[in-house]
Formats: sequence, structure tokens, C-alpha cells
Amino acid sequence: MTDLLTIFILAVFVGFEVVSKVSTILHTPLMSGANAIHGVILVGAILITGQAERPLQLVLGLVAVFLATVNVVGGFVVTDRMLEMFKGHRK
Repeated sequence: MTDLLTIFILAVFVGFEVVSKVSTILHTPLMSGANAIHGVILVGAILITGQAERPLQLVLGLVAVFLATVNVVGGFVVTDRMLEMFKGHRK
């Protein structure tokens, strides 16, 4: 259990450092790639929730599905808004 917590904390720090060093011109492609990854996470959460045997597993699985869905939808909304900023004004 301590090993998993240590890996999680290190992953948070490494992820923060990596994302904070990305130049602003790469944010839109990075968001699109992140959305694809979050889609895979959503599918995994659905598969794991479908195999839940205990009520706690089911609740945690449903929370994971909800959060992954919010993450995917929010990522697409943010990406769409960023792409709108790059479009020229049409008359």
C-alpha cells in the first residue's frame, strides 16, 4: 500500500513538472492527446465497474466513471474553445 501511494505522489509531481514546461503553442495538441488517453481511462473504468462484486467496488467504480466522463467532456470543451481562438473572424 505504501509503495502505491509513493508511486502516486511521485507521478503527481512528475506530471505537474512535465505539463508546466510545455510551451503554449503545444497546448491544443497536448489537450487532444490527453482527451484520447482519458477516453481509454473511461473505458477501463466502465469495464472494472461492470465486474464489481461488492457494493464498495461498485460505488468506487461509478465515481471513477463519473469523474472520467467529466474529464473527457471538459477536455473537449476546453480544446474546442482553444481552437476557436485560432480561427479568424468571418464576415
